[in-house]
Order: sequence, then structure tokens, then C-alpha cells
Amino acid sequence: MAHEPSDALFAALADPTRRSILRAVAERGPVTATALSVELPISRQAVAKHLGLLRNAGLVAADRSGRETRFVVVGAPLEDLAAWAEQAGRRWDDRLARLGERLRDQPHLTRE
Repeated sequence: MAHEPSDALFAALADPTRRSILRAVAERGPVTATALSVELPISRQAVAKHLGLLRNAGLVAADRSGRETRFVVVGAPLEDLAAWAEQAGRRWDDRLARLGERLRDQPHLTRE
């Protein structure tokens, strides 16, 4: 069974602004909060706060060089999330298939 994603990961991805920031970091490569704030309709401080939450969730990594901190996407948590979701989907597919078999075996329970 795939490792269940953390609450921090789900919380980070639940916010549309953080998803936009994550997408921008993925597209731009190593990028600063200042550079991102120019592209987004929020302040640099807000971008920095969102980047901190993304970092705590393991979705971005920070590299500090002098006064500048550049952020990059870390793909592993998203890959783990995708594997977990796929596995959960397969479990539901199996359950629904078994239910369908039971209903076929008991025609008086189906609507026809």
C-alpha cells in the first residue's frame, strides 16, 4: 500500500494561491519570492508565507545564496500523492466490481 500523504501536503495543495505559486515555481525553475510576487496579484510577504507552507509540506526546497533565497519544486511528494490516489482508485474499482457481481447474482435487487 502506498504511504498516505501528510495532512500538510493536502493543506498546501488545498489553497488555489499555493497551487498557483507551485505551478509558477515549476515553470520558472529556481525563483525568488520577489520575482514571483511581480507575476502574482499578492504581496511579496504573502508569497513568502505561501512558499514557507509549501516548503513545510515538502513541495519546494529553498537554496539561500547571500541575501537571495531561490525555490525549486520537489517532485517526490506529488509522485507519492499520485501513487496513493491511484491505489485508492483501484481499491474503489475492486469494491464496485464486487458489488456489481453481487447484484448480478441477485437479480431481484436490481431495477429492471
